[in-house]
Amino acid sequence: MRFMMLMIPKGYETAAAGQMPEAKAVAAMMKYNEALQKAGVLLGLDGLHPPSMGARVSFSGGKSKVSPGPQRCPASDNEVIEVRQVQELADFPDDVKKVVAKYPEMQPKKRHP
Repeated sequence: MRFMMLMIPKGYETAAAGQMPEAKAVAAMMKYNEALQKAGVLLGLDGLHPPSMGARVSFSGGKSKVSPGPQRCPASDNEVIEVRQVQELADFPDDVKKVVAKYPEMQPKKRHP
């Protein structure tokens, strides 16, 4: 059995575009992530930009009100897909990058475009 954990910081739903976490909070989370990795249960560390930078796609009559991608989703009436960009390390301020650099084994793998 596998689980996915999404940590939602207080105030996240109303966070302004571009708002970043404090380096101290990132340092604490990286220590926790390291423990998860050593236990063999960490699959990824992707973070998402706040909802203010995303889009919600609602469906009516089985059809998306937005195109192209979400329109192919087999969603039912009253379902919503939330689309948000994954944060890249380059998106963060230097103090956060310095904290993350202390954990090279946990750096994200290069993705193909």
